Amino acid sequence: MIEVQQPELAISGSKQRFPVRRIFCIGKNYAAHTREMGGDPERDAPIYFCKSAHCIVTNGQPVRYPPRTDDLHHEIELVVAIGKGGENIAVASALEHVFGYAVGVDFTRRDLQTEAKNAGRPWDASKNFRDSAALTAVRPAAECGHPDSGRIWLSVNGDTRQDGDLADLIWSVA
Repeated sequence: MIEVQQPELAISGSKQRFPVRRIFCIGKNYAAHTREMGGDPERDAPIYFCKSAHCIVTNGQPVRYPPRTDDLHHEIELVVAIGKGGENIAVASALEHVFGYAVGVDFTRRDLQTEAKNAGRPWDASKNFRDSAALTAVRPAAECGHPDSGRIWLSVNGDTRQDGDLADLIWSVA
């Protein structure tokens, strides 16, 4: 039998590791990005999509350019590490289930995504590929609290590509 290693992330200030089983991503959760993608933030509910935990590339590791694309996009993301399960959780107690937070970069093969959208097909191949989820170490909420505002930005070689604030999320973490 082949043994597959459980993907995991470092935990800031600890030798322990955070196991990653699934990655749920929320799309259309920033008004400006929703408009950029042709949507209406007042009418369009956020969507979610999944990435395999095996898509993770950790901080400091090289990100390989994926095959089958000429239009690779990157987006900075707040990553929420869920540490306690449940279902039908009230918003008032939702943050009790959050272990901590990290920063991530979501990579998208935008040309494949556009082609799939136009054909009415799922766009998994545009989002779920090796190295498509670059993630930092998880910082425990016990140390950093639950951020609901604060600058989040992405620059490449000194050129700012994204600059926003967590307060601009349409749907809060809770």
